[in-house]
Amino acid sequence: MGGLQLSGVNEGAALPELTVEVTPTTVVLGALASRDWRPMHHDHRFATERNGVRDIFLNTPNQAAWIERYITDWTGPRGRLGQMTFRMRDSVFPGDAMTFTGRITEVASDDTGCGWASLEITVTAREGGEGEPRIATTCSARVAVPVDDDDNPWSRRGENWKPSTPGSK
Repeated sequence: MGGLQLSGVNEGAALPELTVEVTPTTVVLGALASRDWRPMHHDHRFATERNGVRDIFLNTPNQAAWIERYITDWTGPRGRLGQMTFRMRDSVFPGDAMTFTGRITEVASDDTGCGWASLEITVTAREGGEGEPRIATTCSARVAVPVDDDDNPWSRRGENWKPSTPGSK
């Protein structure tokens, strides 16, 4: 079947970088898709005059979706996100170049034989795509990766699916 397998995942390795040019459409469609009608995500005047920021900005579910896309672009269709936590440190605005970088921090198998990769991801943003990048979001994630051609983490159910890290609830 091919694709990424646990044997090809190495602790300390970097994930491929992804850069996305953020447009007003990127921001508004993400807000609409997540049914976030708050005006700071679609109304420039509200965002700048009422919130005191430079423009409309990506909402939380939109950033989560971009991070999930970054992870699954790397794993391929059989990668299954198990757990993700992130912290938004700065807003991402139209005109920013949003860049995702990641590193594999741990590779393991659980007691059911499911293969796992733990990741640390950083999302930076550059105004106008130039200048010094600012850290917009940091993320820790745990993703299930097939151990061989016959394994598919998406087929795991019940006791065979343990997305929490060992020792967590």
